[in-house]
Order: sequence, then structure tokens, then C-alpha cells
Amino acid sequence: MKTRFVGRDSEIKELSGFLRAEKSSLLLCRGRRRIGKSTLIQQLGSKANHFIEIQGLPPRENITLKDQLESFSQQFSRQIDFPALKLENWEQAFSVLNKAIPNASTVVLLDEVSWMAKGDKDFAGKLKIAWDTELKHHNKLILVLCGSVSSWLEENILNSTGFVGRVSLDLKLEELDLATCVQFWGKNHSSISTMEKLKLLSVTGGVPRYLEEIRPDLSAEQNIFQMCFKREGFMFSEFEHIFASIFSKRAVIYKKILGSLAGGTKTIEEICQHIGIEKSGTMTRYLSDLSEAGFIQKDVSFNFKTYKPSKFSRYRLADNYTRFYLRYIQERKQLIESSLLKDANLESFIEWDIIMGLQFENLVLNNLKKLIEILAINPGSIQFASPYFQSKTKTQKSCQIDLLIISRHSIYLCEMKFRKKVTKKVIPEVIEKSGKLRIPKHLSVRPVIIYSGDIDPAIETEDYFFRIIHMEEFFRSA
Repeated sequence: MKTRFVGRDSEIKELSGFLRAEKSSLLLCRGRRRIGKSTLIQQLGSKANHFIEIQGLPPRENITLKDQLESFSQQFSRQIDFPALKLENWEQAFSVLNKAIPNASTVVLLDEVSWMAKGDKDFAGKLKIAWDTELKHHNKLILVLCGSVSSWLEENILNSTGFVGRVSLDLKLEELDLATCVQFWGKNHSSISTMEKLKLLSVTGGVPRYLEEIRPDLSAEQNIFQMCFKREGFMFSEFEHIFASIFSKRAVIYKKILGSLAGGTKTIEEICQHIGIEKSGTMTRYLSDLSEAGFIQKDVSFNFKTYKPSKFSRYRLADNYTRFYLRYIQERKQLIESSLLKDANLESFIEWDIIMGLQFENLVLNNLKKLIEILAINPGSIQFASPYFQSKTKTQKSCQIDLLIISRHSIYLCEMKFRKKVTKKVIPEVIEKSGKLRIPKHLSVRPVIIYSGDIDPAIETEDYFFRIIHMEEFFRSA
């Protein structure tokens, strides 16, 4: 079945520019699993005269360099209609690839390149030599290195002195924006309510591969049940597949870290305490890996005294599916495998409203660019845009704000509500939070509420909020 390609217009436009260049180009495309990296490059390849795609073998126990080279040879030979060669090393493999590239526009994708490098610690160096001595001399070649393990690409390509000045583009794919996500409901997406879309997006996020599983003829609850609570559902076993393929032997410690964040944000000290290990440089690296892989986000707070981002930070789960899996699928695996949840009511799950609220906040934060557009803020004037948290001291009270945007002249205090009915109580709640901040006198305070559901008309009558934003505005194209 042909993979559906939706969105990514700006990325395709940028990539297509390299097809018109009369020279070779080395590009990187990275991002979390299922985000659509391979599909995007395949789309680029369809615009070239020739396209060659070679994937690294997924990690498994005892995989060897010989296995990777043999797979490379077999994939390559099928695409150029040539007998598979017995390759002894990567120098030979890259030389064979070079000789097969025609004198016409050609896109070569080395997909999951970190897997390909398993078994040869000098893989990146050999690729660099092949690029310098052979591959870059083609006039119409685009070589794309693609991978889900961004830390490998950073360490071995971006931060390597050997590749300085050689990478023409480092493209990191993010989740699709909400206006693009609606296309997965088909032509009749306008008949689906904003609340129903948000329920489903609260589980899938803007991840293309998950969105492809949407059945427009089913309700949000039915879709979630089909995807997550049936043993054959795509998202039932997805979590384990991701970790086995990306992190291999370190998967256990990474799962523990994510588990510690399933209920809310934590500092690095709180994460260490929760999973029972000492704070160290290794722990910092683990968190960095999870961040690069798209699972978590490090949110830095703001210091109003210095008027700069502070050193205090907290980590949150940035991937909606991961939190949903950890809170609702993982602990019910045996019941799901036994088909005992057939008549389960999702909204009866423990802390359902709380978790949906966190999922909703993630959707907004992952679509921050759209929010800034709705608020008509000049992006160049923004000095801070992140969830804000303030710890209790002798001179200040503890405070947590869903989103704080500080521009040159204004502070936008954003409250997010995912409820069937948003009541007037939200106003004193926001006033209390605002009163705990030491806001400089030169800044105007502009309270904003972002919500889904129905809102008490009295909130508009009070005229307290600078903007009252229903989430349906996020689904509108610019």
C-alpha cells in the first residue's frame, strides 16, 4: 500500500532547491521514529531522475558488520538491477555506490545510518573519505543521511571536524501542525468536532504514522480503542518496538526515566530520586538522548531579576503517545491480550481528565508557532516562550503557569483548559498566579486563555482576558 504523504510543503520546497543545483549536496534529515523522514526523502527522490534508498538493519543481538554489508549489497543490487557483490568493507561499498550513480539528478538515501554503522566505529570517517574523493564530484547528486538516533548524527557528523563545511542542510522534522493533521480525517473533516479531533490527537500527537491509522468513519473513542486497546492495534506494541530499535541495550533505563515523567514534570534531581540512581553526567546524557529522540522536553524557567532564562529547569514528556501508553496501555497489557477490555469506557480510567489536560497542553506547546501567529506577536521580539515554574522561597511564592510568552513590551500569561465546560473560576485562578510574579513595570500583562469545550459567557463579559482562543483556531490554515 502506498504511504500517504500529507503536508511538509516548506520542507519539500527547501529540499527541491538542491535538485536544481549544479553540484553535489550532502544533507541530514533527522527526527523521532514515525515522524516521516523516509517518506519525505522518498517524495524528494520522486522528483529526481534516479532514487536509491538503502536502509540499515535494525539492532538485534549479535548483529555484525558482515550482516550490514550484505544487506547493503542486496538492497543496492535490487535497485540498480545488478548482481549482489560480496562486500568486505565500507570503503568498497561506497566505491561501488559511487560507480553506479548516473550522470543525471540522483537522490541517494542512507536510511537509519546509525544502524548501518554498527560494527564499524570508523564508519563515519570512511563515509567522509568517500564523499571527499568520489561522491562529491557528481554534478547532480544529493546524498541524504537519515536517522532516528539524532545523538549519533550530532556526534559523528554535525560535531565531527571531518564533516565541517560539508553538510549543506541539517533538517530536523517536527510533528505536523494541527491544521495539517485534520487532513487525515479526509474530505469531510469539517464535520468532525474540534473536541473529537483533540481527543484523538491527544493520543497520536502530530506524528504522521500514527495519524495514518485514523479511520474517519469511527469516533475518537472507537479509533483510540482500535489503535491502543486491541492486541493487533498498531499502537498497542509500538512503544516496545520503538525502544528496541532506537536504544537497544539502554532501553531499560530510558523507560524508567519516561515512567518517572508520566504523571507530570520533574527536575533532574527528582527524576534521579524516583528511579533510584545518582545524578551524574551520564544521567544528563540520557536525558539529552531522550530529548533528541523527541520523547521529552527540557523547559527552562525565567528569572525576572536578571531578566534572562534561569538555570532552573524541569523535564516533561513531550510525546503524547508515550504518556498515554505508560498511563493506560502498559498496565492493561494482559487484559488487552485477553480481549477483556472490549466494553471499556475510556473516560472512566483513573485520572483521565488530568492526563487529558496534560496531553492538551502538549498539543498547544507543540504548536507554539501557530499560537504566536494567532496572538499577532512579532517572533523577533520574543525573549522567552515556555511553561513557567517558580519555586517557593522566603521572598516569593510557588507558582506554575502553563505557558509564559515574554516579548519586548508584553508578557502573555497563557492558561490552558481542556474541559466540557470552562467556568468563571478560571479568572481568579489566573489573577492569583499573576500576583505571584514580580513583573517589571515596563511590561504590559496580557492574560490569555486557550480552551476546548464550552466556555461560560460570563468570562467574556468580565473582559479580563486579552484573548480567548478556542482550539478550532489552531486547525485553520494561515
